[in-house]
Amino acid sequence: MKIYKTKSGILLEHQESYYLLKSHDWDRYINDDNLYEKTMDEIGEMPPIKNGPELIANELEAPIQNQEVWASGVTYYNSKLGRQEESKDAGGGSFYAHVYEAERPELFFKSPAHRVVGHGKKVRIRKDSSWDVPEPELTLLISSNGKIIGYTVGNDMSSRSIEGENPLYLPQAKSYDGSTALGPCILVTNMTLSKNTKINLEISRANKVVFGGSIGIDQIKRSFEELASFL
Repeated sequence: MKIYKTKSGILLEHQESYYLLKSHDWDRYINDDNLYEKTMDEIGEMPPIKNGPELIANELEAPIQNQEVWASGVTYYNSKLGRQEESKDAGGGSFYAHVYEAERPELFFKSPAHRVVGHGKKVRIRKDSSWDVPEPELTLLISSNGKIIGYTVGNDMSSRSIEGENPLYLPQAKSYDGSTALGPCILVTNMTLSKNTKINLEISRANKVVFGGSIGIDQIKRSFEELASFL
């Protein structure tokens, strides 16, 4: 099941059929520990609509309303090595080594909802940064009870030059207008996300791919439930 936030309402997609909920508040609707069962019940009582793809193409919004976006750092071994290398001249390399092994993970506030951009929209970089990178992320939708109820795609734009200068500059490197992208939808399922799931990234300039990479979520050191529990 896929859930889209559109200007016309909440759009549900299941097995290539679309269903529109016009009078539901986004926050109230998705904040449900039984979100999958609820959406399945909804489509069982509604006729499908024909213009679902058009709504996605023309009215799509970021799948967030008033929630906060938090992020977890140093969850991959390669991330630990990269952050250590970037910050070693500033004397901060050991912090990343310690947090990778520590009981408490690195969690940081990433963005309020109004600073998030949706699928196909433009992210931003800081003018006082000399090195900026997109970071493709598996993003968890967590209910107010702390239960993981869905997944989406995230882009954690980061200023590597600022964070590398000093780890205490992390908020400036990570949290600014347009630094977060989410979407296009929320994936809701009654099954555990497969460990074979891959995160892929391509960077294109002038219609030419200049960088491509892929990593499996099985390389994430901590479980999703563990990360959610610390929030």
